[in-house]
Formats: sequence, C-alpha cells, structure tokens
Amino acid sequence: MKVKIVNKSKHALPQYSTEFSAGLDLRANLDEAIVLKPLERKLIPTGLFIELPVGFEAQIRPRSGLALKHGISVLNTPGTIDADYRGEIGVILVNLSDKVFVVQDGERICQMVIAKHEQAEWIEVEQLVETERGAGGFGHTGVK
Repeated sequence: MKVKIVNKSKHALPQYSTEFSAGLDLRANLDEAIVLKPLERKLIPTGLFIELPVGFEAQIRPRSGLALKHGISVLNTPGTIDADYRGEIGVILVNLSDKVFVVQDGERICQMVIAKHEQAEWIEVEQLVETERGAGGFGHTGVK
C-alpha cells in the first residue's frame, strides 16, 4: 500500500528491518538528548506526518529490545494514529526501570504497524446470544 508522508526530521524515512517485518522503526528527532528518569514519561517527537487511507490506522508499539534491556515502553500501547490525523507523530515513552535512560537523536524508539480496521454500527437489542463461556472473564478458566 502507498502512504503519503512528510519528513521534517533529520533522518531517513522509516524502514522495515527485515523482509517480513510487520512494524517500521520510528526514530527520535531531537535537538538535544532527552533524559527519562525512573517512572518518568515524555513525549518524543519524530518529525513525521502521515496521511493514511480511510479504513486504516497506524499503531505505535514498543520495541522489544528497549523493553527488555532498558525497561523503556510506549505508555499508551498500542497508540493509535487515525486516518484523519495530520499532526506530527509523537511517541509517549515511559521508563519502567530503576535507572535513568537517555533518548538520543536518531534512536529507534518504537515500531509503527499499519493496520486495516472497521467501524462498528451498533444494533441495540434486549439480550445477547448465549455461549458456553457466558460472562466468564479475567481468569475464569483457572490456572493450569
């Protein structure tokens, strides 16, 4: 699929790391490094602006390496970029570790996955069809 993009960053366009990658790596676009103290969150700019086709969204997800090695995650994961949003893509990073983490300019900070979606049309009814599961949730099947 083709997606329009404006790149106001100092970096190349986002790329897939491997042939079958689902996510594109996004990079921090910073004039100076950003310090994330333990349990601190900050909005990290990317310098990227996109125009998605109707019926698609961009999901912002953590990078597994940053999460495992440094405890860095995307706070509202997955973040959603709607097809009608035209502002800069910003990424809310959170430091879940007990050590300071420094975000450097050009660092790969998250992944962006483009996904198709549907909009629901509500049909109001008095009751729902019964199923074997019913209202069971949150651990209803027990621990095995």
